[in-house]
Amino acid sequence: MEILPNNNIIDNYKDPSLVQKKMENIKEVEDDKKLMDVCKEFESIFIHMMLKEMKKTVPDNGIIEKSQGTLIFEDMHLEELSKEMSKGENGIGIAKMLYAQFKSGRVKL
Repeated sequence: MEILPNNNIIDNYKDPSLVQKKMENIKEVEDDKKLMDVCKEFESIFIHMMLKEMKKTVPDNGIIEKSQGTLIFEDMHLEELSKEMSKGENGIGIAKMLYAQFKSGRVKL
């Protein structure tokens, strides 16, 4: 029994414009993923700044002043908390809105 290749598949790839279009689609998908990653990173930075400002409104009631190590640890904790808040499908929604605006062309890179 002889197995012959499907001529339809071979004929589709003879046309270089079809291959080029498929390559562009792959590049576009990769660019979309990179854009969403950048939007999520921006959302994380925004949340971190917001949490730092919110923390300033809470008074310190300690008798002993906080050490530099404690201040650094608290800032790192807020940073990790902001990364977790922006992770996932929607985060708080800023990344999704930015992505939509960049994709629609209203905001130029």
